Amino acid sequence: MAALAPGGQQVAPIETDALIIGAGPVGLFQVFQLGLLNIKAHVVDALPQPGGQCMALYPDKPIYDIPGLLATTGQDLTASLLKQSAPMGAVFHLGQEVSAIEQRSDKRFDVQTSKGTLFVSKTIFIAAGAGAFQPRRLHLEGLAKFEGTQVFYSAGESYDFAGKNLLIFGGDETAIEWAVNLAGEGAVRAASVTLVHRRDNFQTAPAIVARLRALHASGAIKLLIGQPTAWHSQHGQLTQIDVINTDGVSLQVPLDAMLVSLGLSPKLGPVANWGLDMERKQLRVDTEKFSTSVPGIFAVGDINTYPGKKKLILCGFHECALAAFGAAALIFPDQSIQLQYTTTSTKLHKLLGVSVQPDKGLQ
Repeated sequence: MAALAPGGQQVAPIETDALIIGAGPVGLFQVFQLGLLNIKAHVVDALPQPGGQCMALYPDKPIYDIPGLLATTGQDLTASLLKQSAPMGAVFHLGQEVSAIEQRSDKRFDVQTSKGTLFVSKTIFIAAGAGAFQPRRLHLEGLAKFEGTQVFYSAGESYDFAGKNLLIFGGDETAIEWAVNLAGEGAVRAASVTLVHRRDNFQTAPAIVARLRALHASGAIKLLIGQPTAWHSQHGQLTQIDVINTDGVSLQVPLDAMLVSLGLSPKLGPVANWGLDMERKQLRVDTEKFSTSVPGIFAVGDINTYPGKKKLILCGFHECALAAFGAAALIFPDQSIQLQYTTTSTKLHKLLGVSVQPDKGLQ
């Protein structure tokens, strides 16, 4: 397994004790539990930011079953877990998916991502939830051949939208933010921006919709309510999308580039090809250390299954603690792994950067 840098030179792999696949709440808590046992980790996630499903699907939706919290949100829970795990020094590799895993003769694992990042890890923790979240594609036959050159599912991709005729599909916050920013509020300004959504109802905060309506009223953004039906090209370049509106009229929209934000959907992806025992698209694990069928590879959170399994965040947190101790026995085979309590361990206090006053007893 090898990867090459742009100049043609081979890229050296990153060596680590633990590689965590998935940066949702369970993956972030796994960072913390490993850190308590002096295990450093790298984290890979297909999404461009930590938080997993909580951030991708319901960042503002209240969550009521996290111990000790009357209520929180996906966004706030993610922020708290990132702050809690910060002393552990994990390195995040976002916007990429683990594509291949191979075990070496010394029992370590070679891991490669979709961006060519290489790891050599002693242990792997799969905390991928229902799978890697992927953008929902715009289903027009043959359109996929323009992906990466004129059709994009992220505004962060390497394309200069300045001065271009831009077509945006979607009605969520991401689509509206793209339209608003590229129509003139951002640093990059498109020549024209047309936003297409299937209905005149947008799935985001009223303030953001108000910005869209104001730019539409001023003529800075063209708003179409309808569905795409066909595309046209000339000389290998995408030039036009046909949109049928609510009155049944077909409209021709010229374009240079297209951004699509139709939400995310989980895909199990390459996990199914890693030779691990599975049951109904979930990884079978034991309940002692949450190891998969391959020693050294653990699975925590919604991706795993065992008798009595419940898909709850708090259950995933419990699994992280036992998985960390299972990994420690492999990473430090010559050491006796001791359970330390964060309330009393001065070693853990130093690691966490906290100062605890000595207990003076009853006064």
